[in-house]
Amino acid sequence: MSGIGKGVTVASTARILKDYGFRVTAVKIDPYLNVDAGTMNPTEHGEVFVTDDGMECDQDVGNYERFLNEDINGGNYMTSGSVYQSVIDRERRLGYGGRCVQVIPDITDEVERRLWSAAKKHKAHSTGSTSSQQAGSGQADFVLVEIGGTVGEYENLLFLETGRIMKLERPGDILFMLVSYFPIPDMIGEMKTKPTQHAVRSMNYAGIQPDFIIARSSRPLDDIRKKKVSTFCNVDARDVISAPDIAGSIYEIPSNFEKDNLGRRILEKSGLKPRKRKSKEWDKLVKNIRESKSPIRIGIVGKYFETGSFTLTDSYISVIEAVKHAAWSLRRKPEITWLDAEKYEKNPGATRELSGFDAVIVPGGFGKRGVEGKINAIKFVRENNIPFLGLCYGLQLAVIEFARNVCKISGAHTTEIDPQTIKPIIWTMPDQMVNIKEKRMGGSMRLGAYKCKLDPKALSFKLYPSGLISERHRHRYEVNNDYLDILCKNGLAVSGINPERKLVEIIELPRHKFFIASQFHPELKSRPLSPHPLFVGLIRSAIIGK
Repeated sequence: MSGIGKGVTVASTARILKDYGFRVTAVKIDPYLNVDAGTMNPTEHGEVFVTDDGMECDQDVGNYERFLNEDINGGNYMTSGSVYQSVIDRERRLGYGGRCVQVIPDITDEVERRLWSAAKKHKAHSTGSTSSQQAGSGQADFVLVEIGGTVGEYENLLFLETGRIMKLERPGDILFMLVSYFPIPDMIGEMKTKPTQHAVRSMNYAGIQPDFIIARSSRPLDDIRKKKVSTFCNVDARDVISAPDIAGSIYEIPSNFEKDNLGRRILEKSGLKPRKRKSKEWDKLVKNIRESKSPIRIGIVGKYFETGSFTLTDSYISVIEAVKHAAWSLRRKPEITWLDAEKYEKNPGATRELSGFDAVIVPGGFGKRGVEGKINAIKFVRENNIPFLGLCYGLQLAVIEFARNVCKISGAHTTEIDPQTIKPIIWTMPDQMVNIKEKRMGGSMRLGAYKCKLDPKALSFKLYPSGLISERHRHRYEVNNDYLDILCKNGLAVSGINPERKLVEIIELPRHKFFIASQFHPELKSRPLSPHPLFVGLIRSAIIGK
Protein backbone atom coordinates (compact mmCIF):
# COMPACT_ATOMS: atom_id res chain seq x y z
CA MET A 1 0.00 0.00 0.00
CA SER A 2 1.10 3.59 -0.45
CA GLY A 3 3.19 5.24 2.25
CA ILE A 4 4.47 1.91 3.53
CA GLY A 5 8.13 2.86 3.03
CA LYS A 6 9.24 1.84 -0.47
CA GLY A 7 11.33 5.01 -0.75
CA VAL A 8 13.30 4.51 2.44
CA THR A 9 13.63 0.80 1.64
CA VAL A 10 15.30 1.68 -1.66
CA ALA A 11 17.43 4.35 0.01
CA SER A 12 18.48 2.06 2.86
CA THR A 13 19.32 -0.82 0.53
CA ALA A 14 21.34 1.59 -1.60
CA ARG A 15 23.23 2.74 1.49
CA ILE A 16 24.04 -0.85 2.46
CA LEU A 17 25.41 -1.67 -1.00
CA LYS A 18 27.43 1.55 -1.03
CA ASP A 19 28.95 0.64 2.33
CA TYR A 20 29.97 -2.66 0.76
CA GLY A 21 32.05 -0.60 -1.68
CA PHE A 22 29.79 -0.63 -4.77
CA ARG A 23 28.74 2.28 -6.99
CA VAL A 24 25.03 2.68 -6.46
CA THR A 25 22.29 4.89 -7.83
CA ALA A 26 18.50 4.88 -7.54
CA VAL A 27 15.58 5.63 -9.87
CA LYS A 28 12.00 6.57 -9.02
CA ILE A 29 9.14 5.70 -11.38
CA ASP A 30 5.82 7.49 -10.85
CA PRO A 31 2.82 5.97 -12.68
CA TYR A 32 1.05 9.34 -13.03
CA LEU A 33 0.43 10.92 -16.42
CA ASN A 34 1.94 14.18 -15.17
CA VAL A 35 5.17 14.82 -17.08
CA ASP A 36 6.91 15.65 -13.80
CA ALA A 37 5.97 16.18 -10.16
CA GLY A 38 5.87 19.97 -10.44
CA THR A 39 2.12 20.25 -10.99
CA MET A 40 1.09 17.65 -8.40
CA ASN A 41 -0.77 18.74 -5.26
CA PRO A 42 1.74 18.68 -2.35
CA THR A 43 -0.93 17.70 0.19
CA GLU A 44 -1.85 14.65 -1.91
CA HIS A 45 1.51 13.68 -3.35
CA GLY A 46 3.98 15.20 -0.89
CA GLU A 47 6.92 17.47 -1.44
CA VAL A 48 8.25 18.29 -4.89
CA PHE A 49 11.99 17.60 -4.74
CA VAL A 50 14.27 19.43 -7.19
CA THR A 51 17.61 18.13 -8.47
CA ASP A 52 20.64 20.21 -9.41
CA ASP A 53 19.74 19.93 -13.10
CA GLY A 54 16.23 21.27 -12.44
CA MET A 55 14.04 18.16 -12.51
CA GLU A 56 10.90 18.43 -10.36
CA CYS A 57 10.49 14.96 -8.95
CA ASP A 58 9.06 12.81 -6.19
CA GLN A 59 10.19 13.28 -2.59
CA ASP A 60 11.75 9.80 -2.61
CA VAL A 61 14.60 11.15 -4.75
CA GLY A 62 15.43 13.30 -1.72
CA ASN A 63 15.69 10.15 0.40
CA TYR A 64 18.03 8.62 -2.17
CA GLU A 65 20.30 11.67 -2.02
CA ARG A 66 20.27 11.83 1.78
CA PHE A 67 21.13 8.14 2.27
CA LEU A 68 23.68 7.93 -0.55
CA ASN A 69 25.16 11.36 0.28
CA GLU A 70 25.24 12.00 -3.47
CA ASP A 71 23.44 14.14 -6.02
CA ILE A 72 20.83 12.33 -8.11
CA ASN A 73 20.27 13.49 -11.69
CA GLY A 74 16.93 14.33 -13.28
CA GLY A 75 17.35 11.29 -15.53
CA ASN A 76 16.76 9.13 -12.47
CA TYR A 77 13.10 10.11 -12.35
CA MET A 78 10.34 9.26 -14.77
CA THR A 79 6.55 9.29 -14.97
CA SER A 80 4.15 7.56 -17.32
CA GLY A 81 3.54 10.98 -18.85
CA SER A 82 7.22 11.65 -19.55
CA VAL A 83 7.73 8.18 -21.07
CA TYR A 84 4.70 8.47 -23.34
CA GLN A 85 5.73 12.01 -24.30
CA SER A 86 9.20 10.81 -25.35
CA VAL A 87 7.77 8.00 -27.46
CA ILE A 88 5.20 10.26 -29.12
CA ASP A 89 7.81 12.96 -29.82
CA ARG A 90 10.03 10.34 -31.45
CA GLU A 91 7.11 9.07 -33.52
CA ARG A 92 6.39 12.63 -34.72
CA ARG A 93 10.01 12.85 -35.93
CA LEU A 94 9.59 9.55 -37.83
CA GLY A 95 11.97 7.95 -35.36
CA TYR A 96 10.17 4.63 -35.75
CA GLY A 97 10.47 4.58 -39.52
CA GLY A 98 6.73 4.83 -40.12
CA ARG A 99 5.82 1.57 -38.40
CA CYS A 100 2.98 1.21 -35.91
CA VAL A 101 4.01 2.34 -32.43
CA GLN A 102 2.72 0.18 -29.57
CA VAL A 103 2.85 0.08 -25.78
CA ILE A 104 4.81 -3.16 -26.05
CA PRO A 105 7.57 -3.03 -27.10
CA ASP A 106 7.98 0.73 -27.61
CA ILE A 107 6.90 2.08 -24.21
CA THR A 108 8.65 -0.71 -22.31
CA ASP A 109 11.78 -0.23 -24.46
CA GLU A 110 11.82 3.48 -23.56
CA VAL A 111 11.56 2.66 -19.85
CA GLU A 112 14.39 0.14 -20.14
CA ARG A 113 16.52 2.62 -22.11
CA ARG A 114 16.13 5.18 -19.34
CA LEU A 115 17.11 2.69 -16.64
CA TRP A 116 20.32 1.66 -18.41
CA SER A 117 21.03 5.33 -19.10
CA ALA A 118 20.78 6.08 -15.38
CA ALA A 119 23.36 3.37 -14.75
CA LYS A 120 25.77 4.69 -17.40
CA LYS A 121 25.46 8.35 -16.39
CA HIS A 122 26.01 7.72 -12.70
CA LYS A 123 28.38 10.20 -11.10
CA ALA A 124 28.96 10.11 -7.37
CA HIS A 125 29.28 13.71 -6.21
CA SER A 126 29.44 13.18 -2.47
CA THR A 127 29.00 16.01 0.00
CA GLY A 128 31.28 16.46 2.97
CA SER A 129 32.49 12.86 3.00
CA THR A 130 35.94 11.70 3.97
CA SER A 131 35.43 8.08 3.01
CA SER A 132 37.21 7.02 -0.19
CA GLN A 133 34.33 4.78 -1.20
CA GLN A 134 31.99 7.80 -1.24
CA ALA A 135 33.74 9.43 -4.19
CA GLY A 136 34.39 8.48 -7.78
CA SER A 137 32.29 8.11 -10.88
CA GLY A 138 31.53 5.63 -13.60
CA GLN A 139 28.81 3.17 -14.48
CA ALA A 140 26.82 2.13 -11.45
CA ASP A 141 27.21 -1.42 -10.18
CA PHE A 142 23.65 -1.37 -8.85
CA VAL A 143 20.59 0.59 -9.94
CA LEU A 144 17.72 0.38 -7.48
CA VAL A 145 14.38 1.11 -9.11
CA GLU A 146 11.31 2.06 -7.12
CA ILE A 147 8.03 1.51 -8.97
CA GLY A 148 5.36 3.77 -7.49
CA GLY A 149 1.87 2.62 -6.67
CA THR A 150 0.64 -0.79 -5.57
CA VAL A 151 1.02 -4.20 -7.19
CA GLY A 152 -2.11 -4.97 -9.22
CA GLU A 153 -2.86 -1.37 -10.17
CA TYR A 154 -3.51 -0.68 -13.83
CA GLU A 155 -1.30 2.43 -13.82
CA ASN A 156 2.01 0.69 -13.12
CA LEU A 157 1.51 -2.48 -15.16
CA LEU A 158 3.72 -1.30 -18.01
CA PHE A 159 6.61 -0.78 -15.58
CA LEU A 160 6.12 -4.24 -14.09
CA GLU A 161 6.07 -5.59 -17.65
CA THR A 162 9.35 -3.79 -18.35
CA GLY A 163 10.90 -5.46 -15.33
CA ARG A 164 9.61 -8.86 -16.42
CA ILE A 165 11.11 -8.43 -19.89
CA MET A 166 14.44 -7.23 -18.47
CA LYS A 167 14.69 -10.27 -16.20
CA LEU A 168 13.89 -12.54 -19.16
CA GLU A 169 16.68 -10.92 -21.18
CA ARG A 170 19.27 -10.74 -18.36
CA PRO A 171 18.15 -13.07 -15.55
CA GLY A 172 21.37 -12.75 -13.55
CA ASP A 173 21.23 -8.96 -13.47
CA ILE A 174 17.70 -8.31 -12.23
CA LEU A 175 16.26 -8.87 -8.74
CA PHE A 176 12.77 -8.05 -7.49
CA MET A 177 11.93 -6.82 -4.02
CA LEU A 178 8.39 -6.57 -2.63
CA VAL A 179 7.68 -4.20 0.26
CA SER A 180 4.57 -5.56 1.94
CA TYR A 181 2.59 -4.73 5.07
CA PHE A 182 2.01 -7.28 7.80
CA PRO A 183 -0.91 -6.01 9.94
CA ILE A 184 -1.42 -6.84 13.59
CA PRO A 185 -5.13 -6.13 14.28
CA ASP A 186 -5.62 -4.87 17.84
CA MET A 187 -8.63 -7.06 18.47
CA ILE A 188 -6.67 -10.19 17.46
CA GLY A 189 -3.09 -9.42 18.51
CA GLU A 190 -1.59 -11.70 15.88
CA MET A 191 0.50 -10.72 12.86
CA LYS A 192 -1.26 -11.66 9.61
CA THR A 193 0.56 -12.88 6.48
CA LYS A 194 -2.45 -13.29 4.19
CA PRO A 195 -2.26 -9.75 2.63
CA THR A 196 1.34 -10.48 1.62
CA GLN A 197 0.37 -13.85 0.14
CA HIS A 198 -2.19 -12.06 -2.05
CA ALA A 199 0.35 -9.37 -2.99
CA VAL A 200 2.81 -12.01 -4.17
CA ARG A 201 0.10 -13.68 -6.23
CA SER A 202 -0.65 -10.30 -7.83
CA MET A 203 3.04 -10.10 -8.75
CA ASN A 204 2.89 -13.63 -10.11
CA TYR A 205 -0.06 -12.64 -12.34
CA ALA A 206 2.25 -9.97 -13.79
CA GLY A 207 4.86 -12.66 -14.48
CA ILE A 208 7.13 -11.66 -11.61
CA GLN A 209 8.35 -13.68 -8.62
CA PRO A 210 9.89 -11.59 -5.81
CA ASP A 211 13.44 -12.44 -4.78
CA PHE A 212 13.03 -10.59 -1.48
CA ILE A 213 10.08 -9.64 0.70
CA ILE A 214 10.55 -6.66 2.99
CA ALA A 215 8.15 -7.29 5.86
CA ARG A 216 6.85 -3.93 7.08
CA SER A 217 5.05 -4.07 10.39
CA SER A 218 4.83 -2.43 13.79
CA ARG A 219 6.93 -5.26 15.22
CA PRO A 220 9.72 -7.55 13.94
CA LEU A 221 8.77 -10.71 12.08
CA ASP A 222 9.28 -13.92 14.03
CA ASP A 223 10.60 -17.19 12.59
CA ILE A 224 7.12 -18.74 12.47
CA ARG A 225 5.84 -15.96 10.20
CA LYS A 226 8.99 -16.08 8.05
CA LYS A 227 8.55 -19.81 7.46
CA LYS A 228 4.89 -19.33 6.61
CA VAL A 229 5.71 -16.59 4.09
CA SER A 230 8.47 -18.76 2.66
CA THR A 231 6.08 -21.66 2.12
CA PHE A 232 3.17 -19.75 0.63
CA CYS A 233 5.13 -17.12 -1.32
CA ASN A 234 7.87 -19.37 -2.72
CA VAL A 235 10.66 -17.31 -1.17
CA ASP A 236 13.64 -18.54 0.85
CA ALA A 237 13.03 -17.73 4.52
CA ARG A 238 16.43 -15.98 4.57
CA ASP A 239 15.07 -13.53 2.02
CA VAL A 240 12.13 -12.43 4.14
CA ILE A 241 13.59 -9.31 5.70
CA SER A 242 12.06 -7.92 8.87
CA ALA A 243 11.32 -4.18 8.71
CA PRO A 244 9.62 -3.08 11.94
CA ASP A 245 8.71 0.52 12.76
CA ILE A 246 11.67 2.55 13.99
CA ALA A 247 11.23 4.58 17.16
CA GLY A 248 14.35 6.65 16.51
CA SER A 249 15.07 7.74 12.94
CA ILE A 250 14.83 6.30 9.44
CA TYR A 251 18.64 6.33 9.30
CA GLU A 252 18.66 3.24 11.51
CA ILE A 253 16.93 1.16 8.82
CA PRO A 254 20.13 0.02 7.03
CA SER A 255 21.41 -1.45 10.31
CA ASN A 256 18.02 -3.12 10.86
CA PHE A 257 18.11 -4.70 7.40
CA GLU A 258 21.62 -5.97 7.99
CA LYS A 259 20.39 -7.94 11.00
CA ASP A 260 18.82 -10.20 8.35
CA ASN A 261 21.95 -9.99 6.12
CA LEU A 262 20.14 -8.20 3.28
CA GLY A 263 23.34 -6.88 1.70
CA ARG A 264 25.12 -10.22 1.61
CA ARG A 265 22.01 -11.98 0.27
CA ILE A 266 21.81 -9.45 -2.59
CA LEU A 267 25.48 -10.00 -3.44
CA GLU A 268 25.02 -13.77 -3.29
CA LYS A 269 22.00 -13.68 -5.61
CA SER A 270 23.87 -11.33 -7.97
CA GLY A 271 26.81 -13.72 -8.18
CA LEU A 272 29.19 -11.24 -6.53
CA LYS A 273 31.86 -12.04 -3.96
CA PRO A 274 31.08 -10.73 -0.48
CA ARG A 275 33.05 -7.71 0.68
CA LYS A 276 33.67 -6.21 4.08
CA ARG A 277 31.02 -3.63 4.90
CA LYS A 278 32.62 -0.29 5.80
CA SER A 279 29.83 1.42 7.69
CA LYS A 280 31.82 3.31 10.32
CA GLU A 281 30.62 6.71 9.08
CA TRP A 282 26.96 5.67 9.05
CA ASP A 283 27.18 3.85 12.39
CA LYS A 284 28.66 7.00 13.95
CA LEU A 285 25.70 8.99 12.61
CA VAL A 286 23.16 6.58 14.13
CA LYS A 287 25.01 6.60 17.46
CA ASN A 288 25.01 10.40 17.47
CA ILE A 289 21.26 10.49 16.77
CA ARG A 290 20.53 8.10 19.64
CA GLU A 291 22.66 10.11 22.06
CA SER A 292 21.08 13.48 21.21
CA LYS A 293 18.77 13.95 24.21
CA SER A 294 18.62 17.69 24.98
CA PRO A 295 15.53 19.10 23.20
CA ILE A 296 15.35 22.09 20.86
CA ARG A 297 11.88 23.39 19.94
CA ILE A 298 11.30 24.41 16.32
CA GLY A 299 8.04 25.86 15.02
CA ILE A 300 7.24 25.54 11.30
CA VAL A 301 4.56 27.92 10.00
CA GLY A 302 2.93 26.34 6.94
CA LYS A 303 -0.32 25.32 5.28
CA TYR A 304 0.33 22.07 3.39
CA PHE A 305 -0.13 19.57 6.21
CA GLU A 306 -3.84 19.23 6.91
CA THR A 307 -6.01 16.67 5.14
CA GLY A 308 -9.35 16.09 6.81
CA SER A 309 -8.78 14.99 10.40
CA PHE A 310 -5.16 14.05 9.79
CA THR A 311 -1.86 15.93 9.75
CA LEU A 312 0.55 14.93 6.99
CA THR A 313 4.09 16.27 6.95
CA ASP A 314 5.29 14.92 3.60
CA SER A 315 4.82 18.36 2.01
CA TYR A 316 7.80 19.59 4.04
CA ILE A 317 9.83 16.38 4.34
CA SER A 318 13.16 17.94 3.28
CA VAL A 319 12.70 20.81 5.75
CA ILE A 320 12.00 18.32 8.54
CA GLU A 321 15.07 16.25 7.68
CA ALA A 322 17.29 19.35 7.38
CA VAL A 323 16.21 20.46 10.87
CA LYS A 324 17.01 16.99 12.19
CA HIS A 325 20.42 16.86 10.49
CA ALA A 326 21.43 20.22 11.96
CA ALA A 327 20.08 19.47 15.44
CA TRP A 328 21.76 16.07 15.63
CA SER A 329 25.08 17.55 14.49
CA LEU A 330 24.90 19.81 17.58
CA ARG A 331 23.77 16.95 19.84
CA ARG A 332 20.23 18.23 20.19
CA LYS A 333 16.94 16.38 19.87
CA PRO A 334 14.62 18.31 17.54
CA GLU A 335 11.02 18.81 18.64
CA ILE A 336 9.04 20.11 15.65
CA THR A 337 5.61 21.70 15.99
CA TRP A 338 3.33 22.44 13.04
CA LEU A 339 1.80 25.91 13.15
CA ASP A 340 -1.16 26.75 10.91
CA ALA A 341 -0.61 30.03 9.07
CA GLU A 342 -4.35 30.49 8.63
CA LYS A 343 -4.78 30.72 12.40
CA TYR A 344 -2.42 33.70 12.52
CA GLU A 345 -4.28 35.22 9.59
CA LYS A 346 -7.61 35.11 11.41
CA ASN A 347 -6.11 36.03 14.77
CA PRO A 348 -2.80 37.96 14.63
CA GLY A 349 -2.65 37.91 18.43
CA ALA A 350 -2.18 34.14 18.32
CA THR A 351 1.41 34.72 17.15
CA ARG A 352 2.30 35.25 20.84
CA GLU A 353 2.66 31.47 21.08
CA LEU A 354 5.81 31.75 18.96
CA SER A 355 7.61 32.96 22.10
CA GLY A 356 7.52 29.35 23.27
CA PHE A 357 9.82 28.19 20.47
CA ASP A 358 13.60 28.29 20.25
CA ALA A 359 13.43 29.01 16.50
CA VAL A 360 10.82 29.48 13.78
CA ILE A 361 10.87 28.50 10.10
CA VAL A 362 8.60 29.78 7.34
CA PRO A 363 9.04 27.33 4.42
CA GLY A 364 8.20 27.62 0.73
CA GLY A 365 4.76 27.51 -0.82
CA PHE A 366 2.47 29.05 -3.38
CA GLY A 367 -0.82 30.91 -3.42
CA LYS A 368 -2.84 33.29 -1.27
CA ARG A 369 -4.08 31.03 1.52
CA GLY A 370 -2.29 31.75 4.79
CA VAL A 371 -0.04 34.49 3.37
CA GLU A 372 -1.05 37.22 5.82
CA GLY A 373 -0.74 34.72 8.66
CA LYS A 374 2.85 33.98 7.69
CA ILE A 375 3.58 37.71 7.45
CA ASN A 376 2.15 38.18 10.96
CA ALA A 377 4.36 35.36 12.25
CA ILE A 378 7.46 36.88 10.63
CA LYS A 379 6.64 40.28 12.18
CA PHE A 380 6.43 38.71 15.63
CA VAL A 381 9.74 36.83 15.43
CA ARG A 382 11.49 39.90 14.00
CA GLU A 383 10.24 42.19 16.75
CA ASN A 384 10.90 39.64 19.52
CA ASN A 385 14.39 38.56 18.42
CA ILE A 386 13.42 34.91 17.90
CA PRO A 387 15.80 32.98 15.56
CA PHE A 388 14.17 32.79 12.12
CA LEU A 389 14.84 31.06 8.82
CA GLY A 390 12.74 31.83 5.74
CA LEU A 391 12.79 29.56 2.70
CA CYS A 392 11.83 30.77 -0.79
CA TYR A 393 8.31 32.13 -0.20
CA GLY A 394 9.53 32.72 3.36
CA LEU A 395 12.12 35.18 2.02
CA GLN A 396 9.58 36.96 -0.16
CA LEU A 397 7.13 37.37 2.72
CA ALA A 398 9.93 38.50 5.06
CA VAL A 399 10.84 41.26 2.58
CA ILE A 400 7.17 42.29 2.29
CA GLU A 401 6.81 42.38 6.09
CA PHE A 402 9.94 44.52 6.42
CA ALA A 403 8.79 46.87 3.64
CA ARG A 404 5.37 47.35 5.24
CA ASN A 405 6.30 47.64 8.90
CA VAL A 406 9.84 49.05 8.93
CA CYS A 407 10.10 50.98 5.64
CA LYS A 408 6.44 52.06 5.97
CA ILE A 409 5.71 51.26 2.31
CA SER A 410 1.92 51.12 2.35
CA GLY A 411 0.47 48.48 0.04
CA ALA A 412 3.74 46.55 -0.35
CA HIS A 413 2.90 43.13 -1.76
CA THR A 414 3.76 40.43 -4.27
CA THR A 415 2.28 40.33 -7.75
CA GLU A 416 1.62 36.63 -7.21
CA ILE A 417 -1.17 37.56 -4.78
CA ASP A 418 -2.07 41.05 -6.05
CA PRO A 419 -1.16 41.50 -9.73
CA GLN A 420 -2.39 45.13 -9.55
CA THR A 421 -0.37 46.20 -6.50
CA ILE A 422 1.18 49.67 -6.84
CA LYS A 423 4.12 48.59 -4.65
CA PRO A 424 5.38 45.32 -6.19
CA ILE A 425 8.14 44.49 -3.70
CA ILE A 426 8.06 40.95 -5.11
CA TRP A 427 7.42 40.57 -8.80
CA THR A 428 7.94 38.33 -11.81
CA MET A 429 10.86 38.53 -14.21
CA PRO A 430 9.95 39.33 -17.87
CA ASP A 431 10.56 35.76 -19.04
CA GLN A 432 8.24 34.45 -16.32
CA MET A 433 5.56 36.99 -17.29
CA VAL A 434 5.43 35.35 -20.72
CA ASN A 435 5.06 31.90 -19.11
CA ILE A 436 2.22 33.09 -16.88
CA LYS A 437 0.44 34.88 -19.72
CA GLU A 438 0.59 31.82 -21.95
CA LYS A 439 -0.12 29.46 -19.01
CA ARG A 440 3.12 27.54 -19.44
CA MET A 441 3.28 26.57 -15.79
CA GLY A 442 4.82 23.08 -15.75
CA GLY A 443 8.62 23.01 -15.61
CA SER A 444 8.86 26.72 -16.39
CA MET A 445 9.98 28.19 -13.05
CA ARG A 446 13.51 29.06 -12.07
CA LEU A 447 14.57 25.50 -11.36
CA GLY A 448 17.73 23.73 -10.26
CA ALA A 449 21.13 24.94 -9.13
CA TYR A 450 22.18 28.59 -9.47
CA LYS A 451 25.24 30.37 -8.12
CA CYS A 452 25.13 32.81 -5.23
CA LYS A 453 27.92 35.21 -4.26
CA LEU A 454 28.05 35.98 -0.54
CA ASP A 455 28.89 39.29 1.12
CA PRO A 456 32.13 38.77 3.13
CA LYS A 457 30.75 40.97 5.94
CA ALA A 458 27.54 38.93 6.35
CA LEU A 459 26.70 36.13 8.75
CA SER A 460 25.82 33.92 5.78
CA PHE A 461 29.43 34.18 4.60
CA LYS A 462 30.65 32.91 7.96
CA LEU A 463 28.25 29.96 7.87
CA TYR A 464 29.31 28.67 4.46
CA PRO A 465 32.76 27.23 3.72
CA SER A 466 32.98 29.23 0.48
CA GLY A 467 32.06 32.73 -0.68
CA LEU A 468 30.57 31.42 -3.94
CA ILE A 469 27.93 28.76 -3.44
CA SER A 470 25.46 26.81 -5.55
CA GLU A 471 21.92 26.18 -4.33
CA ARG A 472 18.70 24.76 -5.75
CA HIS A 473 15.69 26.88 -6.70
CA ARG A 474 12.00 26.40 -7.42
CA HIS A 475 10.16 29.67 -7.80
CA ARG A 476 8.77 32.16 -10.29
CA TYR A 477 8.80 35.42 -8.31
CA GLU A 478 11.80 37.52 -7.27
CA VAL A 479 12.65 40.51 -5.07
CA ASN A 480 12.15 43.70 -7.08
CA ASN A 481 15.58 45.37 -7.24
CA ASP A 482 13.94 48.80 -7.62
CA TYR A 483 13.21 48.70 -3.88
CA LEU A 484 16.62 47.54 -2.65
CA ASP A 485 17.87 51.04 -1.76
CA ILE A 486 15.03 51.82 0.64
CA LEU A 487 15.09 48.31 2.12
CA CYS A 488 18.83 48.44 2.77
CA LYS A 489 18.73 52.02 4.14
CA ASN A 490 16.29 50.79 6.77
CA GLY A 491 18.53 47.93 7.91
CA LEU A 492 17.85 44.97 5.64
CA ALA A 493 21.08 43.37 4.40
CA VAL A 494 21.26 41.61 1.04
CA SER A 495 23.97 39.09 1.81
CA GLY A 496 23.72 36.86 -1.26
CA ILE A 497 23.33 37.78 -4.94
CA ASN A 498 23.10 35.69 -8.09
CA PRO A 499 26.11 37.03 -10.05
CA GLU A 500 24.68 36.33 -13.51
CA ARG A 501 21.31 38.06 -13.12
CA LYS A 502 21.87 40.23 -10.01
CA LEU A 503 18.93 38.59 -8.23
CA VAL A 504 18.55 38.58 -4.45
CA GLU A 505 19.39 35.17 -3.01
CA ILE A 506 19.82 35.80 0.74
CA ILE A 507 18.64 38.55 3.08
CA GLU A 508 19.40 38.99 6.77
CA LEU A 509 19.00 41.42 9.66
CA PRO A 510 22.47 42.05 11.15
CA ARG A 511 21.16 43.31 14.52
CA HIS A 512 18.89 40.31 15.03
CA LYS A 513 19.96 37.19 16.93
CA PHE A 514 19.45 35.16 13.73
CA PHE A 515 17.19 36.38 10.94
CA ILE A 516 18.13 34.89 7.57
CA ALA A 517 15.99 34.03 4.56
CA SER A 518 16.98 32.47 1.25
CA GLN A 519 15.32 32.59 -2.15
CA PHE A 520 16.65 29.10 -2.78
CA HIS A 521 15.73 25.88 -0.95
CA PRO A 522 18.69 24.93 1.27
CA GLU A 523 16.77 21.96 2.65
CA LEU A 524 17.17 20.18 -0.70
CA LYS A 525 20.94 19.88 -0.21
CA SER A 526 21.01 18.91 3.45
CA ARG A 527 22.31 15.42 4.22
CA PRO A 528 22.60 13.56 7.54
CA LEU A 529 26.35 13.23 6.97
CA SER A 530 26.65 16.90 5.91
CA PRO A 531 23.97 19.16 7.48
CA HIS A 532 23.21 22.39 5.65
CA PRO A 533 25.04 25.44 7.08
CA LEU A 534 21.95 27.68 7.23
CA PHE A 535 20.05 25.14 9.32
CA VAL A 536 23.12 24.56 11.51
CA GLY A 537 23.36 28.33 12.02
CA LEU A 538 19.68 28.51 12.99
CA ILE A 539 19.91 25.68 15.52
CA ARG A 540 23.17 27.00 16.98
CA SER A 541 21.65 30.45 17.52
CA ALA A 542 18.61 28.81 19.15
CA ILE A 543 20.88 26.88 21.53
CA ILE A 544 22.82 30.00 22.49
CA GLY A 545 19.56 31.81 23.17
CA LYS A 546 18.26 29.17 25.61
